[in-house]
Amino acid sequence: MKNYIKSGLILTGQTFQREFTAIIKDPGALLILFLALIIYPIIYGIAYKNEVLRDLKVAVVDLDRTATSRTLSRMIDATADLHVASRPASMAEAEALFYSGEVHGVFLIPEGLEKAMMKGGQSVLSVYCDAGYFLMYKQTLSAAMKSSGTFGAGVEIKRYMARGKTVDEAMAMRDPVSIKTVTLYNPQGGYNSFVLPGLLIVLLQQTLLIGIGLLGGTEREAGRARFAIPRSLTRGGVVPIVCGKAFAYLLVYIVNLIITQVWVYHWYKLPNLGGFFPAIALALPFLVAVIFLGIALSTFFEKREHSILFVVFLSPVIMFLTGLSWPVSAIPGWLDTIGRIFPTRTMVTAWIRVRTMGADFQHIKADIAELLLQALVYFILAIVLYYLAARRLEKSGDTDSE
Repeated sequence: MKNYIKSGLILTGQTFQREFTAIIKDPGALLILFLALIIYPIIYGIAYKNEVLRDLKVAVVDLDRTATSRTLSRMIDATADLHVASRPASMAEAEALFYSGEVHGVFLIPEGLEKAMMKGGQSVLSVYCDAGYFLMYKQTLSAAMKSSGTFGAGVEIKRYMARGKTVDEAMAMRDPVSIKTVTLYNPQGGYNSFVLPGLLIVLLQQTLLIGIGLLGGTEREAGRARFAIPRSLTRGGVVPIVCGKAFAYLLVYIVNLIITQVWVYHWYKLPNLGGFFPAIALALPFLVAVIFLGIALSTFFEKREHSILFVVFLSPVIMFLTGLSWPVSAIPGWLDTIGRIFPTRTMVTAWIRVRTMGADFQHIKADIAELLLQALVYFILAIVLYYLAARRLEKSGDTDSE
């Protein structure tokens, strides 16, 4: 029994050394497994560093041309979200500016605005914004509501004060029920803080799957098939082989985990309310599950390019099923069940709860259990598929003589 364990540990160490050396010597693997997780976060982080759109260019068509309409126009320009870049004389001019891309929204102040205000009547501020571009639409519409709401409140308060009310009384009459909004976890509503934490987890999984498949396909393509050496056909031999390969990738991705979840978080000041131990309790089973899934999938790749084609094809689907771009509650149940094949489906939502929302162990117990179950299932699957691949290669005479 001792000799059996000793030989298994020796084989595990040999496989670890062989796999780690293969990673270091393969430029493509280095690019995917190391550099990609530095380059991608930098690109995404720089692109989204401003968090929200500011000074979005809009046009204001003032048909009233009075002191009141100019005040409203200045209030629109004073918002942090918008910048009045043009004041065309007509809607035809504004439409030309909009379609040429010089402005991204148009405000129409109607004729007779001041006269309606003086009579105590109502006027309509028309807002034309591009709903085809959601972020621009959101910023334009929210800024329009803020500026028009503030302008309207000022007019109404002045009316109450003209009737002899104090400022406080006028404000209370204007808003009998005040609203107190508490924005949790992402106070500025930033896009970087929203998308990057989940995106980093998806990048960890996808690059790991591509890298493992890339090396597996390379070995098959070269006819070496180190992943299926004859010793894996001996009793219990496949387990040390799979474990040795897994340890090599785990070592690499512990470093990548530190880069993406410590350095990137610090560099871009992402929300980080989570504790160290809940994060580790999620990260380790996630990485192990992805590694065993990658090893299992690598047995199907005959060429190194196959892993890239397969994983890149799946990436948009995996990203969608994480719930980042669309709420999980709105995804059909059967589609969500399919999504749970991939560890990112469980990991992304749990990771955001821990890092962004500060969840503790009791809030993620079910997620940890699901990731551990995935790791076990994919470990067994990797052993079975590895053994079958070794048998096929043995019959075809494509194994090494080690």
